[in-house]
Amino acid sequence: MSEERPDPVPSSTAAGDARSRWTAERTTFQRVYDVATTLSTYEPVSEIAEQASCSTDGARDALSQLVEMDIVETRGSRPAEYRRNEAYFRWKRIEDLARDHTPSELRTQIDDLIEEDDALQERFDAPSPNAVSPGEFDGVDHETVHDRWEALSRWRSLRHDIELLQQAAHRAEQRRDTSDTASA
Repeated sequence: MSEERPDPVPSSTAAGDARSRWTAERTTFQRVYDVATTLSTYEPVSEIAEQASCSTDGARDALSQLVEMDIVETRGSRPAEYRRNEAYFRWKRIEDLARDHTPSELRTQIDDLIEEDDALQERFDAPSPNAVSPGEFDGVDHETVHDRWEALSRWRSLRHDIELLQQAAHRAEQRRDTSDTASA
C-alpha cells in the first residue's frame, strides 16, 4: 500500500477547476514530473499515471526520461517503481544557492546559523539534537514539550542547512575561481 503524499494539484471540489487547468495546460511529461518529484517512497507506474491524469504508457515514457536525467530513480522491473532522486534535488539546491549568492553572502548565512546552533547546544546542554536526553521531557507541561520538540526540529533543520550552505559556498568559490580564470 502506498504512503500518503502531497498531491501536486489538490483534487477537492473547490480545486477541481485548478486540476482541470493543470491537466489541460501541462504536457504529459510535465504532469508526470510534477507527480514524480513529490514521491519520497517508491510507487508503481500505474499510481503515478493516475495521479498525473495520463496513460500508463505515457507515464512510463516520461519516467524513463526522468530516470535518464537522474531526477527520478527506479527499482525493480515487474512492476517498476519510481521515486524522486533526493541526491539530484540536493545538488540542484546547492547549484542554485551558489549561482544566486556570493561566497561571502553564503558564509554570512552560515555564521548566523552556527550562532543559532551554538545557542541550542547551550540551551539543551548537548552537542547535537540527537544527543538530547529523553529526560528533557519528563515532568513538563504540554506546551513546554511542544516548545522543546519544535526547538529540536529547528536544530535538525539548522544542521542540514549549515551543511548545504557550506557546500554551496564551496561551489560558489569554484564558480568565482573559474570565472576569474576565464576572464584573465
